Amino acid sequence: MSLRRKIADSNAFNSAVEGLITAYVKFCYRSSRWTRSGFDAMEASVVAGEPVIMVLWHQRLIMSPYLFDSTKGRICTLTSAARAGRLAGKVQERMGFDTIPMSSRKRHVALSREVLRRIKNGSSVGIAADGPRGPARVSSGVPIIWARSSGCRVFTISFAQRRTVKMPTWDKQMLPVPFSRGVLMCEEWDEQVPRKPTPEQAEDLRLSLEAALDRITDASDAAVGRSCPTTPQ
Repeated sequence: MSLRRKIADSNAFNSAVEGLITAYVKFCYRSSRWTRSGFDAMEASVVAGEPVIMVLWHQRLIMSPYLFDSTKGRICTLTSAARAGRLAGKVQERMGFDTIPMSSRKRHVALSREVLRRIKNGSSVGIAADGPRGPARVSSGVPIIWARSSGCRVFTISFAQRRTVKMPTWDKQMLPVPFSRGVLMCEEWDEQVPRKPTPEQAEDLRLSLEAALDRITDASDAAVGRSCPTTPQ
């Protein structure tokens, strides 16, 4: 095994990186000025013991711990079983989330059963609709399946800052910066999901959710004076 691989697989090394990223995100949040809007309905549902499904684009994932208040209720998020996904999951765990690692060896049926079990036990669920590999801003049908099976309300969320750092990833992952101005936004997706949608209905719902995610993401960008592309730049 190469030295690089040994370092990358080192628990001590990964723990240190997780700690640094967590500290950086917290510092960016505390040192910046943030405006929150639209969270009342979601938080009221969670406080009342009614789990929700929280959906965002993968590009905005890093600030998810500030888009769901885990002091009001439990939430679990799906993370990739790849090294980068495990790292992101550990950061979320340090900030109060539970995680469910996805694996190419785990059947989608088994994964959905685990998610629905968590919901039944009172936990909300968060998912990046286009994650973990994209294409960017193209929603999967997974949130629709979960909404159909659980009856949970679905909320779209986003964050934006006047200044950010975009990583060289498939979706131009957006990282916060300190001493900036930002917004955290939430909006309920108000479509009714039938228990047994036809394939045509399921596709219409997927496109509706995709459009809702684009709207809130573009609205968050506009709120801080950023341009609003329909795909990451």
